[in-house]
Amino acid sequence: MDESRVPGPLKDWTAEEIREFAEEHREVVTIPVHVEVEGQQMVYSFPEVENILRGVKTIVLQDCVCRTRLGNCDAPVHTCVILDERAEARLRGRPVERNAEKVSLGKALETLREANEAGLVLMALTARDDEKPSTICNCCSCCCHALSGLLRHGVAHLVLASKFVADDDAALCTGCGACAGRCHFGARRMADGELLFDTSRCFGCGLCVNTCPTQAIGLKERP
Repeated sequence: MDESRVPGPLKDWTAEEIREFAEEHREVVTIPVHVEVEGQQMVYSFPEVENILRGVKTIVLQDCVCRTRLGNCDAPVHTCVILDERAEARLRGRPVERNAEKVSLGKALETLREANEAGLVLMALTARDDEKPSTICNCCSCCCHALSGLLRHGVAHLVLASKFVADDDAALCTGCGACAGRCHFGARRMADGELLFDTSRCFGCGLCVNTCPTQAIGLKERP
């Protein structure tokens, strides 16, 4: 996480709130965008996300609950995509509270691309009773339930899942550290001018991949 984006004293969720969030969700999966996955085709148009969105009837875009509540960074707020039954419920409820609006597939995908450029982690959330994702979020590690849980409460196993892990090409890496500035998970950091990468902390979001100036990073399926 880029600490310069945190404007003041860090606000946080309690461990109890994080655990309640984990209890409500069956799975939270990171989804890489605009990156190369080893053994597969280029992921230029968010195929996983686009396939999810094409299969739903209603798409609602609303403000991020986490960043609205905590306000620890200046990342975009109007970035949460709600689908089908949850989307309809939001429109019937109090849409003004979160600036909820029904949007087209194109608008939803445009929002996800802009969020990725802003350095947010794309995640699909599945509630306990859902067979498919009901929410697609764009998360930061200073405000988000899931990433806060990972970094500060040690409950990653309750919150996050990942299909991929980053794969570095040492021959191409210049050690510039651009990837470290985009990593929310603490998997990449600079120490004494050297780039360090801890694969055990990598959740395959792909933010490092599409920021590497020498294309030294790819993604591969997690073993």
